Amino acid sequence: MAAFTELLIEQGASFSTTVNVEDTSGSAVNLSSYTASSQMRKSYYSSSYNIITSTVTGNANGEITLSMTSANTANLTPGRQIFDLIITSSTGIVTRVVEGVIIVSPGVTR
Repeated sequence: MAAFTELLIEQGASFSTTVNVEDTSGSAVNLSSYTASSQMRKSYYSSSYNIITSTVTGNANGEITLSMTSANTANLTPGRQIFDLIITSSTGIVTRVVEGVIIVSPGVTR
């Protein structure tokens, strides 16, 4: 079962956060043969989405960095959105490791 979290993205600002993937015993998952991907949508049924860059930044310690540039966050609609993060093994096994809510805080300075 995926972990649940709430993230805050400030419109027009760079965004970055780290996710640590652990197994059921709390040990870090070695991600050396995995890829990661993440999307955010207004609802589960929305056909449009925004990609959250997902980079495995620590193979041995199960670390994935989620990020968006300030140019990307500037185009986000303020309000509540949903997201998830999946990892895919080299053999094609897909696991959802995190899901949750993203609050996009509107920016003032342009």
